[in-house]
Parts: sequence; C-alpha cells; structure tokens
Amino acid sequence: MLPVNMNKQAAIKHQSLKGTWPLLSLNFFMADMQAGIGPFLGIFLLAHGWKSGPIGSVMTIGGVAGMLMTVPAGALIDSTTRKRMYVVIPGIFTVIASAIILVSQNFWLVSFSQVATAIAGSAIGPAVIGITLGIVKQAGFNRQIGYNQAYNHAGNVAGAALSGYLGMKYGMPAIFILAAIFGVLSIVSVLTIPANKIDDKAARGLREDDGTHKASGFRVLIKSKPLLILAAALACFHLGNGAMLPLYGMADATLNQGNPTGFVAMTIVIAQLVMVAAAIAAMRLVQRSGYWLVLLVSFIALPIRGFIAAHIINHTGLYPVQILDGVGAGLQSVAVPGLVAHILNGTGRINVGQGAVMTVQGLGASLSPAIGGWIAQGIGYSSTFMLLGSFALVSILLWLIFSSTLKSACATKT
Repeated sequence: MLPVNMNKQAAIKHQSLKGTWPLLSLNFFMADMQAGIGPFLGIFLLAHGWKSGPIGSVMTIGGVAGMLMTVPAGALIDSTTRKRMYVVIPGIFTVIASAIILVSQNFWLVSFSQVATAIAGSAIGPAVIGITLGIVKQAGFNRQIGYNQAYNHAGNVAGAALSGYLGMKYGMPAIFILAAIFGVLSIVSVLTIPANKIDDKAARGLREDDGTHKASGFRVLIKSKPLLILAAALACFHLGNGAMLPLYGMADATLNQGNPTGFVAMTIVIAQLVMVAAAIAAMRLVQRSGYWLVLLVSFIALPIRGFIAAHIINHTGLYPVQILDGVGAGLQSVAVPGLVAHILNGTGRINVGQGAVMTVQGLGASLSPAIGGWIAQGIGYSSTFMLLGSFALVSILLWLIFSSTLKSACATKT
C-alpha cells in the first residue's frame, strides 16, 4: 500500500483534474484567439505599406483600452454568476476583429478593431482564473493553473505552427481566419463547462469557513505591500518585453532574410514549447520553494534576451532569444496568478486583484510597442533591443531590495 500522505497527494491531484478537461481545452483554444493575430499583425501591416511607428501605435491603442477595462472586468467576474459569458464575448469580438482587418487596413478601422478586441478580452484572463478557482478551489489552484498554462502554451504552439503553414501556403488572410476559428472553438469549450460546477464563492476567493459571505473593501489591494511590489516589478518587465517579439520579426523582415511569416511562426513555436515545460516546472517549484525564486528567474531572463537579440538578428539568434522568452513568460504565467490568489485568499477580491495586476502589466506591455517602434525607427533595432532588455533590471532590483517582505508573502508552506 502507498503511504497515507502519498494517497492524499494522489487524491488531490485526481480531484484537481477531475472534470476539468473542458477547462483545459478552453485554455488550448483561447491561446490562439488571444495571441494568434498579434505577432503577425505587424508583418501584415508592414506588407501594406505601414511603418514601425504607426504599427506600434495601433498595438498600444488597443493595449491601453484593454488595460483600462481590466480592473472593472475583474470586479464583474467577482460579482457575476455567469462567468462563462465573459469568455464567449471575447470569442465573438475576435471573429469580428479578424474580418475588419482583412477588409480594410485603414488606420482608424484597424485601431477600432484592436480596441474592441482588447476591451472584450480584458475579462477573459480573470474569467478563466475565476472559473478555475470555482472548480478546483484554493487547495487545487496551483496545480490546476500549471496544467491550464501548459495547455495554453501548447495551443499557442499549434496555432503558430498552423499560422505559419497557412500563411506561407495561402497568404496572410488565412492567419486571421484561423484566429476566428479558434475563437469559435473557445466559445464551444467554455459552454461545455456546467455552470453549476463553478462555486462562485470560491471563485472570488472567499474562505469556505467564512459565514459572512462578504468581500473585503477594494482598499485591500492598495494596502497589500507585496501586491504593489509585484505589480511594479511586472510593469517594468513588460515595458521591455512587450515589443521584443514583434520588433524581432520586423527586424528580420527589414533585412529580407527569408519568409517573414515563417520566421514569426518559428519565434512563437520555439517560445511556446519552452513555456509548456516552464509552466510545469513553475508549478512544481512553487510547491517546493514558493513563488519568490520562480519570479526572480523570470525577470533575469529578459536582459539576457535583449542582449542576444541586439547582436544576432537571424535564424541562429532566434533560438536563444525565444527560449529565454519561453522561460520568462512560462514561469510568470503560473507564478503571477498563483501568487495573487495566495496573497488575496480570504478577501473575496481575488479577480479584482488579478485584474489590477494585469492592468499594471498591461500598462507596460501596451506602452512597449509604441516606445519600441518609434525608438527602432530612430536608432535602429539593435540598440532598441538592448534598451528594452534593460527595463527588467528595475524588476530585479525591486525583487532583491524587498526580498524579506516578498519571501514571507511568497511562501506556500505553512
């Protein structure tokens, strides 16, 4: 017979996976719905006569719109009992946005499509986190979020590989059609999750033994020092990271080194394959050592990535640049939502907190393409990559300076 503790661990693992296959399929399909167009949009607009500055501005306009709506979206997810609808709506908007960009490349129409998609999509992250918490509860959340992200990254691999193949065989419009198809499949997946399987109290982070059923005030977010430090560190990281992939693809396209669609697809496939492994590794490292070390490693990856990208803009540099992207993003995809849920457990404001952290991340990520695009237009791609990579040095300093406070909040063992 297995020892009692091993039986208990196996039971927890089984319980965390039981009935979650629709949730895993949702994470798989929504990956390409969320990110499938983004890396290819720059190449598509570049081929239609756009320059890097306006391309970056369009991406930033959409990013800012989504950023402004993420906290209100998180509040809605906490309060609503119809969480699945906040995945259905972004799926519909993805289909519409793909059609608009294919029909017209007018600056304002493209901007409108990005704004509409970003506003609708601002709810999807908190919604999936809330649905996950509602199904597996806090005890199974770290393990389940690891599996969720592994499937999400695997979906990105499949979407990027299909996008690269279809783009080379049928042209760029096929990529937008594929994103729309993934949007439809995401809608189907979330609707196969029974609404009565989602515990709305657990989904917002209220404790099971809390008889008041009342959430804390919103001030709990700004009174949490670890949460504020986390948000600041992530903002600096994403300010550098957000523009790296689209600029790397445009740098290669500018140098005319082969098919740009295939190159961008390869950048995504390499990074996302690494992210699958990184998500599983993060899940296990968090259980063993807590969140602090996992996030520190993720921050360190960006300066190294920027240095390599600045010096090697070709298919040789593609591998280390995107492997490091996979390490940083893969670790964060598990550690960030897990840490926010851990810090805010019992407050009833977990999804607002997730939205707030996503907003600050979005601030960095949405400003990054515009900053990177205009800087690259002025001083060249290589210098821009070095500058973008250096932003994460601020994240590293914050994480080290406040290490004593953060390590206590990041510990998962009691």
